[in-house]
Amino acid sequence: MTKKVLYTDFTGIDEVISDILEDKSFKKAITRNNLFKFWKQIVGDKFKNKSKPYSMTKDSVMVIACDNSVTAQELMLRKTTILKDFKPYLKSLRITVNDLRFDPKRWIAEES
Repeated sequence: MTKKVLYTDFTGIDEVISDILEDKSFKKAITRNNLFKFWKQIVGDKFKNKSKPYSMTKDSVMVIACDNSVTAQELMLRKTTILKDFKPYLKSLRITVNDLRFDPKRWIAEES
């Protein structure tokens, strides 16, 4: 005769999802991801395929990966305008970006 084992202390999927959504680091990652999605709109056709957000530092500096140093330099010259254009997105997401750093060393080409 086999004994039936009843498992009654499982955590439901709704509780797991709720815990994940309440995690501050998860919320921050979602917010940053949403901000990163706006990058292509901000920089336009000329730079949308030559640059992409890479990371955010603790002091709210967004690191932008660039396909080469020329792109990094051009974006650096436009930094003030880019930050100004980012303001409405930053305000709606309640996130702060103090500066932009353009780094061609961080570029990883996407596979097609």
